[in-house]
Amino acid sequence: MADYITIDRSPALSGSIEACGAKNSVLKLMAASVLIEGVTVLRNVARIADVEVMCAVLRALGVRVDWSAPHELTLDASTITSTTAPYELVAQMRASTAVLGPLAGRCGEARVALPGGCNIGSRKIDMHIAGLQSLGAEVEIRHGYIEVRSPAAGLRGAEVLLEFPSVGATENLIMAAALSRGATVIRNAAREPEITDLLDFLVEAGVTIDGRGTAELTITGTTKLDEVCHAVIGDRIEAGTFLAAAAMTRGEVEVTGIVPEHLEIVLRKLEAMGAVVERGASSILVRASDQLRAVDIQTLPFPGFPTDLQAQFMAACAVAQGSSIITENVFENRFMFADELGRMGADISIEGHYALVKGGAELSGAAVRCPDLRGGAALVLAGLVAEGTTTVHDVFHIDRGYEGFCEKLFSLGARIERHSGQD
Repeated sequence: MADYITIDRSPALSGSIEACGAKNSVLKLMAASVLIEGVTVLRNVARIADVEVMCAVLRALGVRVDWSAPHELTLDASTITSTTAPYELVAQMRASTAVLGPLAGRCGEARVALPGGCNIGSRKIDMHIAGLQSLGAEVEIRHGYIEVRSPAAGLRGAEVLLEFPSVGATENLIMAAALSRGATVIRNAAREPEITDLLDFLVEAGVTIDGRGTAELTITGTTKLDEVCHAVIGDRIEAGTFLAAAAMTRGEVEVTGIVPEHLEIVLRKLEAMGAVVERGASSILVRASDQLRAVDIQTLPFPGFPTDLQAQFMAACAVAQGSSIITENVFENRFMFADELGRMGADISIEGHYALVKGGAELSGAAVRCPDLRGGAALVLAGLVAEGTTTVHDVFHIDRGYEGFCEKLFSLGARIERHSGQD
């Protein structure tokens, strides 16, 4: 039997926690280590399941990967022995496709399994491929793998216009361009803080990059990258999850190790819901003593509201006063957890990429299953304010993106416990 979490209705959360390093940044920084013929040291790395999967992907390529400290990874990519990222690893985590650009740039070839369940005509993978082709690569889809072969002289700089500011495509093209000949211009590039973290890493490694934080990036390739020691930025999604929990329980929680500007639209939504928000230099405090008010949310690429916090805020809207409309503009299947939330008494109607949430629900504890990472976190948050006991199954999804999730909530006063499959 797999692990599960039980949550009883909890008092107002109170206290301070420190955000881990950003999951959505460190996975791409690990992939970027392939570009460096030497040692990369990453600090402030979260001990989460997705990081362990990426460790396995890199080891399959011949990279030596070691935990040199509790939250520090040392990656030695002096020798690459394989350019294939196998299906059994890529199927566990879509972000594994981030090695496509680095392998094509450094080794001149890459063979990366298509992510499980991915339609090759889908927006994101299609843009990865088109961008690499613009840099001169030949790309084929054969036997479930994306096969990339660079010209003998290597990839060359080019102008690339993305149809949509895809985070994954932007990151892959940035990394492929780092060792390309000449300058690459990426227009309509994604602007997420995690991309800026990748750009900072590559600049430390000796790549010349203009346009940091904007939708137009110019990457001037180099022949060899320097070794780097880099600290990962704080995880804005983890921070937002705990701040939403504070608001839902009418508590007072501070999250440290985070840049408030990375969550500005989220903080404004919390203020619109009636919470008090205090922004520090590297901390955020949320205080909510009254009933939350309904708020409309639409997910958009940064600096818009992050899709990775949509589920947590839907849970908050379910217990707020009034009705909310939540519009999901980034991912098609991000409402999967709504049925599980409905089992707890939430009143949610889904039509296409819109969700009507009629707030004021008296949630009651129930047995529910995590459909995905962020949906699982949202169900735990709902359990904090539900009457009785909530049992959350399939918590391996939560382990993909949160280190010590239960322990941190418990430290804030939550009545939560994780049970092993042997309990």
